Order: sequence, then structure tokens, then C-alpha cells
Amino acid sequence: MASHSPKNILITGAAGFIASHVANRLIRSYPDYKIVVLDKLDYCSNLKNLLPSKSSPNFKFVKGDIGSADLVNFLLITESIDTIMHFAAQTHVDNSFGNSFEFTKNNIYGTHVLLEACKVTGQIRRFIHVSTDEVYGETDEDAVVGNHEASQLLPTNPYSATKAGAEMLVMAYGRSYGLPVITTRGNNVYGPNQFPEKLIPKFILLAMQGKPLPIHGDGSNVRSYLYCEDVAEAFEVILHKGEVGHVYNIGTKKERRVIDVAKDICRLFSMDPDTSIKFVENRPFNDQRYFLDDQKLTNLGWTEQTTWEEGLKKTIEWYTKNPDWWGDVTGALLPHPRMLMMPGGRYFDGSEEGKSASNVPSNTRMVVPSSKSSGSPRPSLKFLIYGRTGWIGGLLGMLCEKQGISFEYGRGRLEDRSSLLADIQNVKPTHVISAAGVTGRPNVDWCESHKTETIRANVAGTLTLADVCRDHGLLMLNFATGCIFEYDAAHPEGSGIGFKEEDKPNFTGSFYSKTKAMVEELLKEYDNVCTLRVRMPISSDLSNPRNFITKISRYNKVVNIPNSMTVLDELLPIAIEMAKRNLRGIYNFTNPGVVSHNEILEMYKKYIDPEFKWANFTLEEQAKVIVAPRSNNEMDASKLKGEFPELLSIKESLIKYVFEPNKKT
Repeated sequence: MASHSPKNILITGAAGFIASHVANRLIRSYPDYKIVVLDKLDYCSNLKNLLPSKSSPNFKFVKGDIGSADLVNFLLITESIDTIMHFAAQTHVDNSFGNSFEFTKNNIYGTHVLLEACKVTGQIRRFIHVSTDEVYGETDEDAVVGNHEASQLLPTNPYSATKAGAEMLVMAYGRSYGLPVITTRGNNVYGPNQFPEKLIPKFILLAMQGKPLPIHGDGSNVRSYLYCEDVAEAFEVILHKGEVGHVYNIGTKKERRVIDVAKDICRLFSMDPDTSIKFVENRPFNDQRYFLDDQKLTNLGWTEQTTWEEGLKKTIEWYTKNPDWWGDVTGALLPHPRMLMMPGGRYFDGSEEGKSASNVPSNTRMVVPSSKSSGSPRPSLKFLIYGRTGWIGGLLGMLCEKQGISFEYGRGRLEDRSSLLADIQNVKPTHVISAAGVTGRPNVDWCESHKTETIRANVAGTLTLADVCRDHGLLMLNFATGCIFEYDAAHPEGSGIGFKEEDKPNFTGSFYSKTKAMVEELLKEYDNVCTLRVRMPISSDLSNPRNFITKISRYNKVVNIPNSMTVLDELLPIAIEMAKRNLRGIYNFTNPGVVSHNEILEMYKKYIDPEFKWANFTLEEQAKVIVAPRSNNEMDASKLKGEFPELLSIKESLIKYVFEPNKKT
């Protein structure tokens, strides 16, 4: 029996489900091993999956893409990597039917980059390639012996085809260049931390919400399920005892029909299966059964430890305690989810160099190659932006130019579907950004006397664009407003309790706000939309009349109420990053905390004009000079802060991005 004692292990994709359990297990059990995690943080990855290891001295996290040859070579050399456990891949079958090119790029090209780096550096003693049981294709329903490691590969969907293709590359590099490769093919895995596009966590989260469980076809498809900790142990055994050049099935003889899985979950949630299970359209092709012969792995000393009943109860208990682990997963819970993946997902663009990742301590640093150039092509982004003549739309175009992102402004009117279709056909964008709509000329009072025009732009136009984007599988980043809330008994002024994304709008003082609240509610039905609630936008351009600071510095009198606000110089680059990450749902797009009119004008006096003076008046006095009431509120920005931990508080951001650059000496 072979024996391998690694020193420095690179684990790819370890912010994902299975690999995070493997990484945490190895870090915990082998303090002498240095574990380097490489993950690009795609939609199904989460740094929280690695929280058990965050304080371990033998753990390092690197944000990056396996498709970057420079990065991979750099890591192998600088970290003296002798072992690679390659988990990183696109894995969801539903996605592969609609986005198969991304599977080829990630699963085949990414694997090829790793193999070539191993060949070039010549220092790898083990390369463990993680594949899937789906490469065997469908198993006969009456088969009593499972597929063994020498069985023919007959993949039936784009996902399994790319995994089979990657296997061929691994085998070729093993034979042609003598790389010490091992391949694993596993059954379905379930347990804590799994992204809920997969069957079991999807059913659990739906059951927690009291919603029906959707089953493809008639539910007769048979699958074998292994608990994640048993699988992590299997990889531990293969790492130390696996024979170079061999393939190992990681499987179980205990099979279950999909409908039986649904019934088991219904039973544990005290739900009636007859009313809680919903049969939906089947996949284009849905293998009836996968069945593995795992005797070879058993001979190395591994056995399954966790029963189905025990594992399912543990999994339900974890999701019950951690319902918000993945944030807004509405799109993943659909019967046929299509996660909107961009090339490279949350790819590293150099602007984050040296920054700590979310939930990773400062001693766990990100690493990038010293070279500023990359031998691999950058992800191909192209934005279609609506709102060219607007303030935010213009700034977005300037940011795209600065970042080298291809973009074009839309020519069509939002309410004209045919013109939007023409724009998409001509531009062929990867993302659509809407910064269009009407706020009023010169302010929201205009909307009170132009209600039809306001509805046409803010409601009909926005919904039409969202619908067209959905038809074309495009993410739409929608700039909205937070002026749909006002302080109330549950969110009193000065309390620090802000309105959250899920709170129901309570401000109806202006017709503008009514239309924005209306369209936001309707947009919740579109899983391809990311809504950004902007409030009282501010920028470093103090000559712009739309700038909140410019406005109040020109008023004779101002009210003095603390509000949440948006510093565009800091937040707009984050909006572009959100598009790259394909984030969806609603975000309070403000800096954390509040700042009052007087506090801003005090800063203005300190940094810009020491002679500046102003006077205050009450809301009652203000009401005499405006047509429509104005919204005042505090918004909870913790969701955005969780995604971008470097986000500054409103007062810090004002000083850094607005007043310091404009400081008069």
C-alpha cells in the first residue's frame, strides 16, 4: 500500500462545499501540514465555510482563479507546494444546460492550467483530481453491481462531459509526463455549508419556509447520498494511501429515490407529502441512476460511518441554525435555477491586493503574483448602461473606461421593448446596468405634476428592461432609491436601528417615492435583478448640482436630520464589482451609519470654506417651500458591509473621498 506524507498542500475551490470540509479536517488534524486554499469566490463559495480554520497558523487563503497561469505558477513556487487536491469546478447540472461554455472553461481549461504548472515546476508529489460519478453516465435500473473504476465513461450532460474531458487531461499528463495523479469519482454529497441549488439543502430551506418541494419529472430517479464528513475522511485516506495512477470511487450502496428524499424531509418537518411535493418539468436529460462499486476504496481502510437518518437530521439542524448563511438564495430555490455565472466569477482584478478577505483575520492574507501582467486572458465583460445623460450613468461610464471594461450606452427608451431588444442584439452585453428613470427637474416636486411620465419611466420602463434581460439570461443591476422609508416607532431617529432590505416601505409622501416602492416590490419576482437603494448621493465633484452637499451648501436654510447617504466615489466601484460577482436581490446601497445636514456643513466649513454660514429651519417651515414631503431615515447597510467588509462608515467616507481631496489650504 502506498504512503504519502505531504508538507504543503494546495486545495482549489476550498471555499466551496466539499473542499471546505476536507480543508478544515486536514488543518485540524495535521497541524504540521501547511494548507493553502485557492478560490475565486464564485456564487457557490463562501469564506464562512472556512471559519473553523481562520485562526490556524497552518492555513492561508488566496483569492484567485485556477485559470490564471501566472497565479498558479507563483503559488506552487512561493509556497513550495508538493500536493494538489483539485476540487474547483462548476458542478450544477442545471447550469450546464444553459451555460455550457463556462463549464468547459472552468472544468477543462482550469484543470489544464494546473497540470501544466505541475509539469513546469516539477515539484508535485501528488495531484488528486476530484471528478464525479456522472462521468459513467446512467446505470441500468436492474444492475446489482455498480460501476467500477475501469468502467467506460459515457457522460450524458455538459457538466459530466467536461469532467470526463478533464479526466482525460489528467490521465494524459500522468502517462506523458509522469505526473503523480490520482482521480476520484464520488456519489452525491450532502451536509452543512452546501449551496442550496442542490437537492437536499434546497428542499430543507423550502420546507423551513413552508413552501412546496419541486421534483423534476416523477421523482423516480435514484441517487446515492454520502454525508460530507464521511467524504472528507475518504479524501484523507486517499491523500495518504492512494496509489499514483489509480482511480477511486467514493460511494455508498444505500440508494434513494428523489421522491423518497423529499418525503423524508417532509416527515422531519411534519409536512404532508401529498400537499407539499410539487412535480415540475424534467431536465433535458436526467440520468435515472448512478451506482458505484467502492470496494477499491474500502480496501484502503475507508468505510461510510454516517447513516442517512443521522446525516439528514444533522444537516437540517445546521440549516435551521444558519438560515442566512448564503444570504438571498431566492434564485437557487427555483425548480430549475440558472445561476448567472460570469467568466471568473468574483475574479481578482488587482484592486484588492493586500486586503483581508471577509471573515478571514489579518494574518490570513491574500496573495497575488508579483507580476502585474497575466498570461491568461482576462474575463470578457461588456456592460450595457442606461442613463447616459444622468449623473450616476455618466460616472459609471467613466469608471468602466478607467477599469478597461467594455461598455456601451443604451439607445432605446426603457418603456419601448423593441428598442431594448435591438440594443441587446447590437451590443451583446454580459450585464445590463440601469441608472435611468426620473427623479424630477430640478427635484422630486416635478413628479407631483407629471405622474404619467413618472410611471412610464420608473415603473413601466424598469419592469420592461428587467423582463427583456431575464429573457436573455442577463443580470440587471438596477439603481433604485432608499427614499421609500421614513423614521417610525420601530426605527426612531437616533436609535441606530436602520431599515433592512426585507422591510416594507412606509414612506408615501411623494409620488416619486410611491413609484420607486411599487417597482421594487414587483422586481422581487425577477431573479435576475440586483437592486441598489441609493440615498442622498454625494461625490467629490462639489460643482455638480445633483450632489447633496452642493445642494445644501447653496440653500439659505436647511433642516438638520440624520440620514443614511451614499458616497458615490466609494460605492460606484463596489457596484461594478457586484455586477462582476453576479449578486442579486436587494441591497441598501449606503455607507453604514448616518450623518446630519449640520454635520456635513460643519465639515464643509472646516475643509472648504471657513467663512461658510448657514441657518436651520424645521420640517414644518420646510413644508411651506416644497410641494412633496421628503424622506428621512437610517438604512441598515450590514448586508452590503458583509459582502464588502472594507466599506467605510458615512463620516469616514465623506472625509476620505470628498472633503480631503477638496481641502482648501
